[in-house]
Amino acid sequence: MAVTGLIFVGYVLAHMYGNLKVFAGQDSFDEYAHHLREFGEPILPYEGFLWIARVVLILAVIGHAYSAFKLWHRAAVARKEKYSARRVAKSTLSSRTMRWGGVTLLAFIVFHILHLTTRTITPGSNSDSPYERLVAGFQPERWWLVLIYLVALVALGMHLRHGVWSACQTLGFTNTAASRRRANLAGISLAVIVAVGFALVPISVLFGIVD
Repeated sequence: MAVTGLIFVGYVLAHMYGNLKVFAGQDSFDEYAHHLREFGEPILPYEGFLWIARVVLILAVIGHAYSAFKLWHRAAVARKEKYSARRVAKSTLSSRTMRWGGVTLLAFIVFHILHLTTRTITPGSNSDSPYERLVAGFQPERWWLVLIYLVALVALGMHLRHGVWSACQTLGFTNTAASRRRANLAGISLAVIVAVGFALVPISVLFGIVD
């Protein structure tokens, strides 16, 4: 769970960086999207790097989901009888919504791929320009699409916040009060940076900052 989660953290940071190129204008954004397809040539074929990344991410998704199910099943069968006295444990909203947040993110990833990768869902435009498709999709008349993305980003931020904390625990980085505070701060910081960084794009298009 921790290792596959770290793969996702690396990916979302790189993806966020690429998305923010939209503020540099259409030429910069479209050139970045095109360069990803040529990355590694001639050692790799056209789009070879992207397909390697896709395979790694698909395997990571399968591994992450399998690990989540195994951990849930292990916890469910660990004790078949209820405790005679229930001790109230302190938990966060992000930890309590981890499972459903993961399901929400999985559904969003499928939608996101259909929207901006395979172009199966093309609200606003089916232009060959990634920039034009992105800008057309987040126009004010398609506020519902912006809302879908923002809800997904809230789920992503909460998932990252608890995921980083759990990974730090798994890897033995929370043995002291100070290290627990650092792990908590790292989780919150990453969640805010990623969620805000991604949200800037649809919000900026919605309000005409990017057009």
